[in-house]
Amino acid sequence: MHKNVNLLALRLFVRVATHGSFSQAAAELNLLPSSASRHIAALEHALGQALFTRHSRAVRLTDAGQRYYESIREAIEQIDQAGEHIGEEDEPRGRLKISAPPAFARRHLAPILMRFQERHPAVELDLWLTDTFSDPVEAGIDVSIRIGELNDSRMLARLLAIQSFVLCAAPAYVEACGAPQDPAELSSHNCLVYQATYGPQKWHYRSGDAPFVPVDAGGNVRSNYIEYLLEMVRGGKGIVCFPTWLASRYLERGELVPLLGEMTWALEPDALGIHAVYPANRQRSRKTQSFLQWLGESIGEPPYWDGWQRVAAAKPKPRRR
Repeated sequence: MHKNVNLLALRLFVRVATHGSFSQAAAELNLLPSSASRHIAALEHALGQALFTRHSRAVRLTDAGQRYYESIREAIEQIDQAGEHIGEEDEPRGRLKISAPPAFARRHLAPILMRFQERHPAVELDLWLTDTFSDPVEAGIDVSIRIGELNDSRMLARLLAIQSFVLCAAPAYVEACGAPQDPAELSSHNCLVYQATYGPQKWHYRSGDAPFVPVDAGGNVRSNYIEYLLEMVRGGKGIVCFPTWLASRYLERGELVPLLGEMTWALEPDALGIHAVYPANRQRSRKTQSFLQWLGESIGEPPYWDGWQRVAAAKPKPRRR
């Protein structure tokens, strides 16, 4: 390392390269943006290379900057992880960056994180809510919560829960339109469908251990915003096929009632897992492993949100019109 290159400048360089932003990188290291710019300028001077191309709205690595980033990123991460092991032997510390889908985070991850930080106050939490799957390594994310199919073989994954699904509607809808008694009857009901990036999600059902069968779920509402569909179904506007982690609190309160409960329902039968995904270089990170253990224990097996079934079993079944 060049004698004029300091560790703070290297940490800052990695964060600017990761986020494409001087201000965001400076905030993570408790620096003023002007101070961050001076550190990077000093690093470029020491190396004799321009590392970034500055634009009015973005910062991008030069070719030399990209090579330097790939050379030092893992070393800086290892140095930061080594710092976690100084001090109290069993106390995790440092910044923990987590990515999760907004709907899942609001209902389940937020209270789990609150209790985790109460238990481990030396951990600084950085929560990013997004439905898109960005590269955890490039984004500097320690743990990503992913629901559905996993397709990045570079990542390690811990299964947190198997998703269960429930067909449900508000009591007002059942009172007005009746409850379907067979999946084939759904074609004559108003089904509220989630619009994924590849198109509307298809509903599937099965009886017992039989293979899943797709069902015609047509209606007058599709949306890529699941909270909108939730408000529509609670307002008595139709039927949804929702994961129980989303619908459980409303089923417990009786705001929604399960339909065709003798069937097993799914949206993507081959991708039912909820996973915590993390880069291989986080395996020895105390804060990451402590959080993964806390997350698994908090969710439980089966997941705590599936307790709604005990409540629903005691309620009267929807009547057929």
